[in-house]
Amino acid sequence: QVQLVESGGGLVQAGGSLRLSCAASGRTFSSYSMGWFRQAPGKEREFVAAINWSGDSTYYADSVKGRFTISRDNAKNTVYLQMNSLKPEDTAVYYCAAARYYSGIASPFITYEYWGQGTQVTVSS
Repeated sequence: QVQLVESGGGLVQAGGSLRLSCAASGRTFSSYSMGWFRQAPGKEREFVAAINWSGDSTYYADSVKGRFTISRDNAKNTVYLQMNSLKPEDTAVYYCAAARYYSGIASPFITYEYWGQGTQVTVSS
């Protein structure tokens, strides 16, 4: 089992940047595929980005492609989401998630068994 703790959220003006971090407990972090999701008020949770266990495969939602970058440091048990050129529509609670059984795949369509508690990102216009 893995526990996930997100950090790095906050308030930023449109056009600004933030870097989210997700720290994972446990010694098997490198065997998980990781994803970032977000949920805006009144909306369903949506996929943002994913990365496979080695970091050589990534996948992005069209809405963030070219602006967000997902990366990971297995030595630090941490996955990151660098968010640039932020827009008000990026405002949401951002969650990281871990998929145990699909470590070689970066995809929104695999099952993510473990979730963090979320971190709020607010982008002002």
